[in-house]
Amino acid sequence: MKVFMDDFSVFENSFQSCLSHLEKMFKRCEDTHLCLNGEKSHFMVKEGIVIGHKISKEGIEVDKAKVDVITKLPHPTTVIGS
Repeated sequence: MKVFMDDFSVFENSFQSCLSHLEKMFKRCEDTHLCLNGEKSHFMVKEGIVIGHKISKEGIEVDKAKVDVITKLPHPTTVIGS
């Protein structure tokens, strides 16, 4: 059986610590036969989108792209159920 996961993060305050945590994560993936999709994997980035939120050293924010899509939706013109 192959298992696929979406959206997990490995982070640390220093480059060396981050490498150490990545090594542990890869070992666990290997030990549990967890398959990673190389095309969807991002390593050593300063920010990223996880479960619709932008995560960076500044903190967690809503993904602006999601907000833009919602604000561009047409306004409702009918009321249903009244």
